[in-house]
Amino acid sequence: MKRRFVVLLFLLLGVVIIVAFNKKEETPDLALLRKSYEQDSRLWPAPFVDSGVHWVELGTLVSPPALSTLDSVERARQLLGKMLFFEPRLSATKQISCSSCHAPDLSWTDGRQIAIGHNHRVGKRNTMSLQNVWIQQELFWLGRVENSGKGALQPLVDPLEMNTPIEVALEHINAVSGYTPFIHRAFAKKTLDEESLGIALSSYIKSLASHRTRFDNFLDGRYRALSDEQVYGLHLFRTKARCINCHNGPFFTDFSYHNLGFSRFGTEKQDLGRYDVTGNPEDVGKFRTPSLRNAARTGPWFHDGSFQDLFLVVNMYNAGMPQPRPRKGQEESPLFPKQDPLLKPLNLTIEERNAIVRFLEAISSVPMSVKRPSLPELD
Repeated sequence: MKRRFVVLLFLLLGVVIIVAFNKKEETPDLALLRKSYEQDSRLWPAPFVDSGVHWVELGTLVSPPALSTLDSVERARQLLGKMLFFEPRLSATKQISCSSCHAPDLSWTDGRQIAIGHNHRVGKRNTMSLQNVWIQQELFWLGRVENSGKGALQPLVDPLEMNTPIEVALEHINAVSGYTPFIHRAFAKKTLDEESLGIALSSYIKSLASHRTRFDNFLDGRYRALSDEQVYGLHLFRTKARCINCHNGPFFTDFSYHNLGFSRFGTEKQDLGRYDVTGNPEDVGKFRTPSLRNAARTGPWFHDGSFQDLFLVVNMYNAGMPQPRPRKGQEESPLFPKQDPLLKPLNLTIEERNAIVRFLEAISSVPMSVKRPSLPELD
């Protein structure tokens, strides 16, 4: 009898544990939640932001100054820059242009896990989108160059990208007389030099903006632009999911660098991240915080393009990301990467994770429609 009682007690305890484990977190009253967000963003519920984090409230899309200028010289430089952006004769093989990795119909990226360049060489990292890049002070995953004319020339000389010495690229373009009037209008001279080539490319790249989204319409008072689930996702993004710690402001980025645990330290695929630029051991494994505008359209995600499903990306954040531990012999290494303390397990339910994905879709828009320019033919 006693044994039967013990067995029944354990069975009952097991049922209680299973019920408790599977108990769904109650969804908040969506009508009340919507009401709390259908007002000036300064009155929204307080976000979950860690102490010491500088953050800015989410906001509407800001247009690049390059789109509002009426200066005829600047417009001429943008036009020339657009032609050069789509110009394969800038590359060593005369087969690759900037648009090969930054296609307008793919939201200015290439849709690949890792970029493919000169002679089909595989690059080091995933291709970042160029949309809204004008707001960035530094370029690429490591912030390795300033956002300037010189920065725009880096892909030309990179042996894994266009693999072209600047003097060779200039020779290719200056040999085409059809470019002469465009160069003259932009720079009051007949041929390009290194500086003017960089300025023209940079002028065009800084004009690349994304379209407004449903979220922008919501902020402007068109509150039905977001579904209840998307409003719920917005709320989670700012609170329980803690996304706003790094993805904030109008461009959903803190313009900083963080270690998410994907450096693969000590392996053949090791990537030391921003350390390669700064030489600071604190920067090992850190990569740029990308803008989440159009996140639903710019996968695969992360610097190594390791995730091709947005729900799985949210799953990784929910788990707190990888938590690398030193292997034997790495315990005292000053370069062993330190994962960002902002990353924590979130305990999000499947319903909550789905709502966040729906919100990420709400801050994404259809790609810009860009007509490729007609390029001058060789004489």
